[in-house]
Amino acid sequence: MANPYTVEKTEHGFVGRFQAMASPCEVLMDLHDALLAQQFVHAAYTEAKRIEQKFSRYINTNFMFKLNNSHGNTLELDDESALLMDFAFTCYDMSDGLFDVTSGILRRAWRFDGSDQVPTENQIEDLLPFIGLNKTTWQKPHFTLPKNMELDFGGIGKEYAVDRCLQKVTEKMSGQRIPVLLNFGGDLVCNGPRFHGGPWQVGIESVGGGGSAVVSLTSGALATSGDARRFLLKDNIRYSHILNPKTGRPIMGAPRSVTVAAQTCVEAGLLSTLAMLQGADAKPFLSEQSVVHWLQD
Repeated sequence: MANPYTVEKTEHGFVGRFQAMASPCEVLMDLHDALLAQQFVHAAYTEAKRIEQKFSRYINTNFMFKLNNSHGNTLELDDESALLMDFAFTCYDMSDGLFDVTSGILRRAWRFDGSDQVPTENQIEDLLPFIGLNKTTWQKPHFTLPKNMELDFGGIGKEYAVDRCLQKVTEKMSGQRIPVLLNFGGDLVCNGPRFHGGPWQVGIESVGGGGSAVVSLTSGALATSGDARRFLLKDNIRYSHILNPKTGRPIMGAPRSVTVAAQTCVEAGLLSTLAMLQGADAKPFLSEQSVVHWLQD
């Protein structure tokens, strides 16, 4: 069986690479110990795949499958699942219902493949009765999902995995501070500046195809939300994959891309997604949050 990850020497240390959560994943490390680099990448890979196996909606033997096929029966959640459920409700409340982990069912109508296949009104309307986190019952640790509804942690899972993987890598450092940056498909976090005192140089891809902007990162995380790769285009109207769960239709007037800097990847991801959900009001929303951010229209 082929090694599921690679570890390569670089000018300043090592870089590990693997695939997880439908994303290319990198672990950049400022160190010269090849064995330790292998341990770091193994720790990140193992944790990322554990989270993917547990929470992916594409696996029919895991926790999410059991939850989404509970047919209205109450389930008792483990501590980690309860943590994510609490966070999902926090996101729902903060966004006035726009950040809704039950809205993934809209994929049955919307297929964002770059084509012009926009669903009919009836296709959308038929799904709306099965959307709304407020229709579920959450009395920790017990959760009840009404029949025909689904839960999808995809909007928070990758950012959670990035933070958790950094934690697992840090545990391998035995109290040392070894500069590390994790990048999972553009959602990333680092544990401080590089050994020479300089920042990590991070590229933000241009949605217009004009190259990438370079951001200097010395601590914390970056996360990006946008429609660069998932959209529909019909009659010169671009339909973003970021949907309003209340209407079942794309958010219109939003930036093409929002990148936010925060202390954790979960926080950065939440703010970038909330900004996109504001549509044309994304910029004033981010200004009110007093966070460092980049918008691309």
